[in-house]
Amino acid sequence: MIDKIKEHIAEVEKFEAKAKEELESFRIKYLGKKGILNDFFAEFKNVPNEMKKEFGQTINALKNKAEAKVTEIREVLENKEEDKGSYGDLTRPAEPIALGSRHPISLVKNQIIEIFSNIGFNVSEGPEVEDDWHNFTALNLPEYHPARDMQDTFFVQTNPDVLLRTHTSSVQVRYMENTKPPIRTISPGRVFRNEAISARSHCIFHQVEGLYIDKDVSFADLKQTLLYFTKEMFGKSKIRLRPSYFPFTEPSAEVDIYWGLNNEIDYRITKGTGWLEIMGCGMVDPNVLENCGIDAKEYSGFAFGMGIERIAMLLYQIGDIRMFYENDVRFLEQFKSAL
Repeated sequence: MIDKIKEHIAEVEKFEAKAKEELESFRIKYLGKKGILNDFFAEFKNVPNEMKKEFGQTINALKNKAEAKVTEIREVLENKEEDKGSYGDLTRPAEPIALGSRHPISLVKNQIIEIFSNIGFNVSEGPEVEDDWHNFTALNLPEYHPARDMQDTFFVQTNPDVLLRTHTSSVQVRYMENTKPPIRTISPGRVFRNEAISARSHCIFHQVEGLYIDKDVSFADLKQTLLYFTKEMFGKSKIRLRPSYFPFTEPSAEVDIYWGLNNEIDYRITKGTGWLEIMGCGMVDPNVLENCGIDAKEYSGFAFGMGIERIAMLLYQIGDIRMFYENDVRFLEQFKSAL
């Protein structure tokens, strides 16, 4: 009898099943109420006393192996069913994957970079966490200069000499310190100012600032460069420069383009004048050149700067700057065609 049980143990060990039906038949055969194990247990009372121990141990071995085999094969079959349910028929055509879109800020930034790259400007970048020298002092804004109040600054509390940059002019200072003229570069990047967040302003925004330094650079060169930019960016060929003040340029000017008064939106965004301010500019102050190790008697240059959000709001008729930062998919999906 014990030999017969061992034959069943060997059969159980060899058993394999490819379907749940086969496994269920195997389970009923050995573990069911009328299965082989119950028959062997019923025979236990007829076994001589000296053989009961070995007989019992052999039956238990058969039971344990049969239960383990059922559990093992069931897990394998269930995993296969899960895989099939997850992936389905792998020969079927795949579902179309929805393409993302570039953020409008990135679209406008890349467009500005491309326009200036076509006339020889390269791209320079620098750290967002700056020191006082590169963000203020080197730009003709010494300590206690009243013009520092024009930019509400985020200072690092543990070190008042460290701050979040308020403009990308700090990148231009670093570039001038490490590059000999002629210099022709633009500096796109994120900047930070401690301002109240509203539909028209934010504490985080993006700028593109440009710098051109060489011998005999004049204000006329600046004007022609900006006229080229406005034609390429907006398709507008009429600009005006209004006198203004910036600590790091002299003379300084605000640049307006004639947007026109063709519809109600034009009247609203230009306040009925047809003119729209887009950037600030000017000739680089000689003090800035000297602070950066450039001989102001030999070289001159111009600089300009614009807010990317402002340009994007004009191009795409966006009325609230906060929409750029909310990551609303419904808003961002509108720019898929602008890739």
